Amino acid sequence: MNPAILAILTIIIGVGGCVGYFYFSNQLLDKVIFPARGPNIGRNINRANMVRPWLFLFPAIFALGLYLAYPVFATLWLSLTDRDQGGAFVGLANYSQMSSEPKFWEAIGNNMLWLIVVPAMSTAFGLLAAQLTDRISWGNIAKSMIFMPMAISFVGASVIWKLIYDTRPENQDQIGVLNAVWVWFGGDPQTWLTIEPWNNFLLMVVLIWIQTGFAMVILSAALRGVPEDTIEAAIIDGAGPFQIFFKIKIPQIMSTIVVVWTTITIVVLKVFDIVLAMTNGQWGTQVLANYMYDKLFRSFDWGVGSASAMIIMLLVSPILVWNVYNANKEMR
Repeated sequence: MNPAILAILTIIIGVGGCVGYFYFSNQLLDKVIFPARGPNIGRNINRANMVRPWLFLFPAIFALGLYLAYPVFATLWLSLTDRDQGGAFVGLANYSQMSSEPKFWEAIGNNMLWLIVVPAMSTAFGLLAAQLTDRISWGNIAKSMIFMPMAISFVGASVIWKLIYDTRPENQDQIGVLNAVWVWFGGDPQTWLTIEPWNNFLLMVVLIWIQTGFAMVILSAALRGVPEDTIEAAIIDGAGPFQIFFKIKIPQIMSTIVVVWTTITIVVLKVFDIVLAMTNGQWGTQVLANYMYDKLFRSFDWGVGSASAMIIMLLVSPILVWNVYNANKEMR
C-alpha cells in the first residue's frame, strides 16, 4: 500500500476510534450503568460525573501501563532469571556477575564522567548563547544556527563528527578537519577516537553540540522573563554587565537552569547512539546503554542485560521524580 494512503488511513482509524470510544463509553455510562432517570437520578448523575474523568483517562493509563509499566516489571523479572536454565529464578546472580565484569565498571565510570561534563558544558554554553544572541541585531539567525543540531538525529550527528575526527595516512590529504588543522600546525595525523581517555571527551563534544541549542532556547525565554525593574535598579546602583548577569539574572532563573541541567542529565544517562556509531564502546569508551545492548543483542545474555537496564532505570528515576516534584511545587 502507498505510504501516504496508509498514513491517511491510520489517522482516520485513530481519530475515528478515539471519537467512537468517547461517544459510546459516555452513552454506556449515562444510559446503562448510571441512567439519568428514576428515583436515583441525582445520585446516578453524581456517580457518572465521578467516573467520567477515569473513563477519559483509561486509554492513556492503559497505554502507559502496556508500554511503560509492564516492560519495567518484565525486565526486572528477566534480571532475576537465567535464560540458559530455562528461565529459572537465580536471584541476584546476574547482578553479581555484572559487578564482577571490568566492562561494567568502565561503563559506570564513563557515565559518571559524561554526567559531570556534558550537562555542565551544555548548560553553560546554552546560557552564554542565550545572553549574547539577545544583544545582537542578528540574534534570531544565530539562535537558529545554534539550535539546528537539535534537528539532527544522534546517529547523523555522530557521522558528521566522525568525519571531523577522520584520519588518513601521513602521506595523504587529511579530510578530517581536526587532523587537517593538527597537521597544518606540524603534528602527525592522530586516530583521535582511539586515544584514551581523550576519546571520551571527543564523544561528549557531539552531545554538547546538540544539547546547547536546547539549553539556549529554554534559558533565553527565562532571561527575557527577568523583570526589567530589577535590572534598571542594578544599573542605577552602579552594577556592571557581569554583575547584572551573575548577581541579578542568574539567581532569578536558577530554577530554569536546574530544570535544563537535570533534563540533559537524563539524556546523558541514556546515551547510546553516539558511542555505538563512533566507537562501539571500544578503546575505553563503553557506557551503560551500550553495555546493555552488547549483553542483550550480541551476547544474548538476557539476565545481565536486563540487570544493566535496571541500573540505568534506577539512576534515571530519582532525577525524574525530583523534576516532577519541583514542577508540581512551582504550580502550587
